[in-house]
Amino acid sequence: MHQSPDKFASVQVFLAWYVQRAKQDKWSPDASIGYAKRHKLFTPEELVCASTLYQYIDDQRLEIRNIDLLEKTKRKTSHQRHTKAKRLAGRSIEERPKVVERRRQFGHWEMDTIVGKRNGKESVILTLIERKTRCQLLRLIEGRDADSVSYALRGIKREWGACIKTITADNGPEFTALNTAFAGTETEIFYAHPYTSCDRGTNEAHNRMIRRTYLRACP
Repeated sequence: MHQSPDKFASVQVFLAWYVQRAKQDKWSPDASIGYAKRHKLFTPEELVCASTLYQYIDDQRLEIRNIDLLEKTKRKTSHQRHTKAKRLAGRSIEERPKVVERRRQFGHWEMDTIVGKRNGKESVILTLIERKTRCQLLRLIEGRDADSVSYALRGIKREWGACIKTITADNGPEFTALNTAFAGTETEIFYAHPYTSCDRGTNEAHNRMIRRTYLRACP
């Protein structure tokens, strides 16, 4: 559903801020919204959701175009259709304890993978970031698949297992074996809503910086 014209007019300050971030820092809509929410830069009434922001871009209502986005998530207008079309790999983020949202307790992590080019070859990095402290773990892995992720997690569990209370991941096929990887531990695994990167806004914002400084900067 499109936002009303009045809503578009009322979020102009946020939209101007997003356009500046997109032009100067190459931030995605998801990362921008996640950052703005996390740092409480705007009130809920001054913000739009990621789907609406992408729709504004599709409708050419902003100075940013689809071609300007480094990575554009494929979206449709109806979020409900996406949710029904893609089954969660495990427990939903809606079942995640509320303490995770408050960022007052150490031990709650977001997980993702980054694919890019380094020295002319494809590189895949497994990223975990702790929501309270922004402590980040990076592991270069063999590929973007469940086996590669599980192999890297064995080392991470040995070093950090006692510090990992929860992990929130997306629904990519590389994360389908997380419950098996953490079997026998107290770590709880949760999955973000399909096609909703802002559920992992901290992870998304930091991944953007990694792409710019680690991958894109290399020949």
